[in-house]
Amino acid sequence: MLRMRRRDEDERTISDLELIRRCSKGEPRAQELLYKRYFSFAMSVCLRYTRDQYEAMEIVNDSYMKVLDNIDAFDNSGSFRSWYGRILINSAIDNYRRKSKHLSQLPISDLETTHEQEPEISAVLSANEILSLFNLLPDNYRVTFNLYEIEGYSHEEIGQMLDISTSTSRSNLSRAKKMLRDLYNMNFNPDKRSDEAV
Repeated sequence: MLRMRRRDEDERTISDLELIRRCSKGEPRAQELLYKRYFSFAMSVCLRYTRDQYEAMEIVNDSYMKVLDNIDAFDNSGSFRSWYGRILINSAIDNYRRKSKHLSQLPISDLETTHEQEPEISAVLSANEILSLFNLLPDNYRVTFNLYEIEGYSHEEIGQMLDISTSTSRSNLSRAKKMLRDLYNMNFNPDKRSDEAV
């Protein structure tokens, strides 16, 4: 029992760099520990780009295989989390591109420009409530919103990543914001609903 407790403590205190060094030597225990250490982070990234946990889990696992295949390319001067995050995002984009070949997209002319302000959030939404709204967005809106608002990519970069024009990226983001605003008002802002009903 004492040996097991000591092993657990050792596993928690081992640095990322040490785990990465051991992973590059092919040590299965180190690979498992690194996977577990970053699993929550990886899932949180992938869930933003998918509609369900199963698809997110596939991307997490594919990404982690890429990490192990390219672990020697990791530059110790940066953080592993950032490096892994880029791999997760690229894998999620690859998954989106494969799927988007089979999806129809709304034409740009469907965009209604709006100058409405962001809704006032009257209550703190839980992570599950936010995700439930987010999951109602079409895939192209959700991916563009993630890349621009959360990851910080420019519209030019998003256009290159998704093989779309810069103006399409801008319109996808505008539509995503309008749709999220409308979904919030319908689901979580009773004052706005009653105003519209009058």
